[in-house]
Amino acid sequence: MAAGSSPVSGDAAELVRERVDAVYRAESRRVFATLIRLLGDFDLAEEALHDAFRAALEHWPREGVPANPRAWLVSVGRFKAIDGIRRRARSDALDDDAELVDPATEDAAARDDESVEDDRLRLIFTCFHPALPPDAQVALTLREVCGLTTEETARAFLTAAPALAQRIVRAKAKIRDARIPYQVPSRTDLPDRLDSVLRVVYLVFNEGYSASSGASLTRHDLSGEAIRLGRLLVELLPEPEALGLLALMLLQESRRAARSSPAGELVLLGDQDRSLWNQDHITEGSALVERALRSRRFGPYTVQAAIAAVHANAPSAAATDWPQIVGMYDVLARADPSPVVELNRAVAVAMRDGPLVGLDLIDAILARGDLEGYHLAHSARADLCRRLGRMTEARISYERALGLTKQEPERRFLERRLAELQN
Repeated sequence: MAAGSSPVSGDAAELVRERVDAVYRAESRRVFATLIRLLGDFDLAEEALHDAFRAALEHWPREGVPANPRAWLVSVGRFKAIDGIRRRARSDALDDDAELVDPATEDAAARDDESVEDDRLRLIFTCFHPALPPDAQVALTLREVCGLTTEETARAFLTAAPALAQRIVRAKAKIRDARIPYQVPSRTDLPDRLDSVLRVVYLVFNEGYSASSGASLTRHDLSGEAIRLGRLLVELLPEPEALGLLALMLLQESRRAARSSPAGELVLLGDQDRSLWNQDHITEGSALVERALRSRRFGPYTVQAAIAAVHANAPSAAATDWPQIVGMYDVLARADPSPVVELNRAVAVAMRDGPLVGLDLIDAILARGDLEGYHLAHSARADLCRRLGRMTEARISYERALGLTKQEPERRFLERRLAELQN
């Protein structure tokens, strides 16, 4: 329905309000990123974003949803910000930034879909300016650009939410006070920032692929946005690791439809209906892996993508090439050592050599104190104990995992496992 059409009312008005909510979920961070570019200030852009959606709730039920909701929101948000600045008698700021009061420029910016599409990527690179501390770069991007809550971002850093919030406030102040420009850096500066940008895109994807908390197993809005940003990165800078990250995300995302039952229950990899896997994603992701590997300059994302490709191209769980996967984890452990990589390798070793060998490896990780607060480590240990018939140990580890997870589908899965042990 185009703006200016006959007003909507009653049930139709409620449908429009639902549409506003849907647009907010799908577009709010892109609108925010564009407002950042146009207004040059995080806080001003945030206020303008909320003003624009309040205006949508007021006008769209009467006038209809505009043909291009995103452009409408950008236009309204920017004009409301300008009006607010004028009301506060900040004419000097307007004089310093004349583009803020040029309606022709504003209209062109709102209609420029390509510019809007690139704004989030531009803002991500801005957040990774070398003047900002590394942790603040990632935290600011996850919270302000990608829309994760402060609590979700804090979990990614394994830190307290109030401390992380202060880190974000300081980073925004640094951008404002140092007048860091909102732009994609020059080609000579791009490679220096690429690793950090890849990291944050992957963190966003992970939160979408397996939500850290809540009623849903996944958040398609986040994983879909991460893949979109990954494609933009490959177009902008087709380095092997950018290719590898995009491949990894596509291959992981290919299993989305099979990872939960129609009732929303968690389905493990070995039990998934592989006919539900997205073959287009698998084909594209596998080709990107091969392209990245041919460069011989690949890194951890490409190795992880290669592991995902082995899983994705196996005709069945029983036919999975576990020796090859273990070999790839050996490579990954040398290139990017971490307790989580060790845990994943231990699970693969258990599939190749038997549960007892894998259990010894996991116990060694936990004995060091690593991953003690990571529910998947205890869940993996519980599963190996269950397979070995060590039911008391399995119960203790399942209970430990249950106490740590904050995601409802995982909680229900662990509760079912415990009930099976009791029976």
